[in-house]
Amino acid sequence: MVTKNQIKLVVSLKQKKYRSQHGLFVVEGEKLVDELLSAGLKPYQIFVDDAGLVQRFEQAELVSGKTLKQMSNLTHPSGILGVFRMKDSKDLDLEDWVVALDAVRDPGNMGTIIRLCDWFGIKTLVCSPDTVDCYNPKVLQATMGSIARVNIEYADLTVFLENVHRPIYGAYMEGEPVYGSNLTEKGILVMGNEANGVSDEVGKFITHKIAIPQFGAATAESLNVATATAILLNEIRRG
Repeated sequence: MVTKNQIKLVVSLKQKKYRSQHGLFVVEGEKLVDELLSAGLKPYQIFVDDAGLVQRFEQAELVSGKTLKQMSNLTHPSGILGVFRMKDSKDLDLEDWVVALDAVRDPGNMGTIIRLCDWFGIKTLVCSPDTVDCYNPKVLQATMGSIARVNIEYADLTVFLENVHRPIYGAYMEGEPVYGSNLTEKGILVMGNEANGVSDEVGKFITHKIAIPQFGAATAESLNVATATAILLNEIRRG
């Protein structure tokens, strides 16, 4: 039987400070829980409100729908909530392209970029400390399980970029059109903040400014950062 302390713990994990304190995060939905288990992430506890799911997920504890709603981040809970241990840090893999995020704040954008890294085989994502937390519930929902397959590290980007010794490409409105760029075999792709782009501090380390040409009427101010990341990663993988 679930205890009040268990419920209190799960609810507290909606906040970043408690996720960091306990080293735990919450995901919801059968597919997402299944993806993380299949990827080898360690479950702390799984709660379900359907006896059938207890048979499928060995670690699951049956609770009432009312209790699950108390713990859930969703308006309409999906019937399963998993509490997982955060992934252990790994050495940064610099043998391929790396994506770096400079103060990307929107959880939907962050989650989509993690999915894009997974799709395009980018193993490492480096984020500035002011980028949204990758374990934010909205980020996790948007990743659709890709959080398990991408190594995400938070670091001072100026220190990281100063020491990578790789071509560093930054996405800019006024950069060289990416379709004519001679993209290298390995490099760093820096994507900036939704409103302000790449910061001046990080921009000092950019060796190649690239842009996605605009073909339509100049009425759209800019592309969404996740959309721009998709286009640029596609070009990178095309070589």
